[in-house]
Amino acid sequence: MQHTYHEGRIVIVGAGIGGLSAGALLAQKGLDITVLESHSLPGGCASTFSRSGFRFDAGATVGCGFHRHGPLDRLGRELGITWPTMPSPVAWEYQCGELSLQLDHMREDILARFPGSAPFWDEQEEAAAILWALAKKGLAWPPATAGDIGKLLGMMPKKVSTLTLLGKLAGNTVRQWLGRHDLDTDSEFVRFIDAQLLISLQTTSSAANALFGAIALDLPVRGTHRITGGIGTVAKELAGSIEKNGGQVLYGKEVVTIETHKGKARAVTTADGERFEADAFICNLTPASLAAICPEATSGRKSNKSGWSAFMLYLGLEERVCEKSGCHLQLVRPAGTLGECSSIFASISPSDDSLRAPEGRRAMTVSTHTRPGHWWQAMKQGRDAYDALRKGYREDILSLLEHAIPGIGNHIVAEHDATPVSWERWTGRKEGFVGGTPQTGLWGARGPRTKLANLFLSGDSVFPGQSLPGVTTGSRRTADMVELYLHRLQGKQ
Repeated sequence: MQHTYHEGRIVIVGAGIGGLSAGALLAQKGLDITVLESHSLPGGCASTFSRSGFRFDAGATVGCGFHRHGPLDRLGRELGITWPTMPSPVAWEYQCGELSLQLDHMREDILARFPGSAPFWDEQEEAAAILWALAKKGLAWPPATAGDIGKLLGMMPKKVSTLTLLGKLAGNTVRQWLGRHDLDTDSEFVRFIDAQLLISLQTTSSAANALFGAIALDLPVRGTHRITGGIGTVAKELAGSIEKNGGQVLYGKEVVTIETHKGKARAVTTADGERFEADAFICNLTPASLAAICPEATSGRKSNKSGWSAFMLYLGLEERVCEKSGCHLQLVRPAGTLGECSSIFASISPSDDSLRAPEGRRAMTVSTHTRPGHWWQAMKQGRDAYDALRKGYREDILSLLEHAIPGIGNHIVAEHDATPVSWERWTGRKEGFVGGTPQTGLWGARGPRTKLANLFLSGDSVFPGQSLPGVTTGSRRTADMVELYLHRLQGKQ
């Protein structure tokens, strides 16, 4: 079946937060939106699924960006969405050996344990405030046109000290920034910083650009929110906004090819044989996944093999075992390379959210960073090798959880897991890469443009990258570019 539409039609491939955010903003402006999603529910890596009587957050679990004037607060106000959220007094708890820190608005635990870090945090707060303000104005990074450069220059702060700070950070890694404050030799503090950056930037202080680090380290201070029903509620609300404004979100529609003509995308075809024409396209895909269905759209940049996937453990628990635990726990071993079960992030559903778990039960999602390669090698060796790898990761994660929640292994009533192989199957992300590209050099950031004039990217591969605030901020730029393209197209008619 073929679908042919009038000018102004936009097809979005993928109902992740990036595609849905861009689609909702454009639908509200009266544009004709169709979202094609291969799965049976929206959200992608930020979805919530039902299994064994529990609702588990699939990947993303932390509700960031809902603070006043934050990216999600602003998006909700524009779209008329009242997010079902409640602020959490503690963003998450960090435990590494005997060190335990509660990350909150005031950083009291951090400053009490590391009093010499106060000047560093002062700079971080100043830089983050500037960057939040620039993001609110529509920071066009990386600049793609002369207009972007002009806009960027016009947005720059006029205060000399502010420009000096931004200039220093722009040319440094976070580790170099720490060195300016004599903090780079404090192994305990560096371990703490590295653990925060890994979950927010997909890299650590030795490689992360200091400007990216400034905004990433600010997320706990801005606060986190619990979301009734799980993080998948965000995607559900965005999909509802698109439909309320006349668009449609179609599930079970896997896009297998994108047809091109004279440097533009012309139509997409789904696995069940439907063909959708449009004037502009947004692909909420990784660049590697886009290349698989449309080689003509790729920029020629090689896929980033230094990226991460995740091993997930989904646990249905008896409530009594986690009554003394907070909603989010970051557990880190004192030594060794981060990731691969030496650092985990565990999120527990609130006790009063009856949508997430049966009475007397709680749903927990646990994740650890893992490189995808050895999972695929195990699959090639056979099911026994793959299952043995899964079992080893499970045991390592449970051993780390036991330090924070003694006896947890005796109170598990349901259990499931996911590997990079699962992520590729669930989300279509080639090789199961999740979390976006590691945020290192400023000029290595990827914008929404592709080689096709009317096809744009959204999602965690597009600056500023992963997390709800990062993805929704990037989607604004994608939506603006699509709207500008259509405006110019109409002017040529």
